[in-house]
Amino acid sequence: MRVKPDFNEASWRAKVEAVRPEELYAPHFKEGRFFNPWIAEESRGLASLLQWKLFSGREDGPVADEGFLPAVLPDTVKRIQAKPEGDFVVWVGHATFLMRLGSEYWLTDPMFSSRALLPKRKTPPALNAADFKTLGIRRLNVMISHNHYDHLDRKSIESLPDDARFYVPLGLKAFIMDLGKRDVIEMDWWQKAAGDRGTEVVCLPVQHWSRRIGQAVNTTLWASFMVVTPSATVYFGGDSGYFIGYREIGRAYPGIDYALMPTTAYRPRWFMHQAHMDIDEAIDAFQDLKARRFIPTQWGTFHLGDEPPGYPALDLKKRIADRKLDASRFLIPNVGEIITLPGKT
Repeated sequence: MRVKPDFNEASWRAKVEAVRPEELYAPHFKEGRFFNPWIAEESRGLASLLQWKLFSGREDGPVADEGFLPAVLPDTVKRIQAKPEGDFVVWVGHATFLMRLGSEYWLTDPMFSSRALLPKRKTPPALNAADFKTLGIRRLNVMISHNHYDHLDRKSIESLPDDARFYVPLGLKAFIMDLGKRDVIEMDWWQKAAGDRGTEVVCLPVQHWSRRIGQAVNTTLWASFMVVTPSATVYFGGDSGYFIGYREIGRAYPGIDYALMPTTAYRPRWFMHQAHMDIDEAIDAFQDLKARRFIPTQWGTFHLGDEPPGYPALDLKKRIADRKLDASRFLIPNVGEIITLPGKT
């Protein structure tokens, strides 16, 4: 008999709202491990994992079109080459986006491999590492949000140009340099780094955790990033549960043009709620940030939660309609789709 553990959305939200803003700036490293100082981490060990996989049934709710996936548009390199000027963002797949802001190129959480340790891709990436040479990118800037396998892929990083500049959370510099990369900037939450041509990169907190083979639980930090350029300000959300940090980020950095927000692995809620936002929470976080446009990340590539891989996009469209939101503020691209960014207004 499968049993679903108790979980109450209202109680969870009350716990989130009880956090004080100053806790977002509190020390978050002790005895060799990082932690979220505003909320105690709930136990999610092997016992909880087995309870999810073996003994709890799928959560109630619509799972229409279980086979739905984003389209994969062809000839991404040619289409980028046909746009010699202007800012854009192209969804490569999962949490991987290529952005051109001004004359600078930015790549988020590069993942071109067929598997994220075990889960297999459902859609191919729109670009691979060899394409960056074809595109003639002078300098590639890369942001890594954390060390989970669907965000930090060894083969993908090794295949990138050795002169790429990496921005990573604390604890990951040595790992990236061991892969042959020389220019690695390691950052703590709220820390700023100057990029080229008037660009500023800000490392910001998220509510998550870290672990991979060879790196014990929470021995490296997790983060989101803000890229502030003369033409546009873009927030890359990494992975996170909902927390009041989004309000503080929106207060500290007004005028965010585009927010790349995680929309993945949020079911079952009793297991996922602390580390992954559901769609309503992702919308709330977007509104907290006061950003102009929402771009969903991480759907349609890997099957990581109970919800089918393509379901978050359907869920997002439904919640936009149910909440009577302005649909033009939500940009839901297909893999390989190029979104032109008009920049600041």
